Amino acid sequence: MRRVCFLLKVRQDRIEEYRERHAAVWPEMQAALRDTGWRNYSLFLRDDGLLVGYLETDDFDKALEGMARTEVNTRWQAEMAPFFEDLDGRAPDQGMLPLTEVFHLD
Repeated sequence: MRRVCFLLKVRQDRIEEYRERHAAVWPEMQAALRDTGWRNYSLFLRDDGLLVGYLETDDFDKALEGMARTEVNTRWQAEMAPFFEDLDGRAPDQGMLPLTEVFHLD
């Protein structure tokens, strides 16, 4: 299993709405994430908009590809894109910057 951590930046003026949206993630979006191999998935948001995501998956590329093929993800990404800085026209799930794991304590 691979542990994945990534960063994104939420626009300062959209932080509260972003929190509200993630307090009510669509059930079909949650099901799609589970069905495509996203496990133990968490998002952490700092007050300045730094978003840290963490998930576990057998194959991150396959999990991303699986989500890209779902209609619910297409809708979700389109709704979430305006919340983020520096995507340069990409969907949020294409703009995630995975970090390199340098230490792990089991």
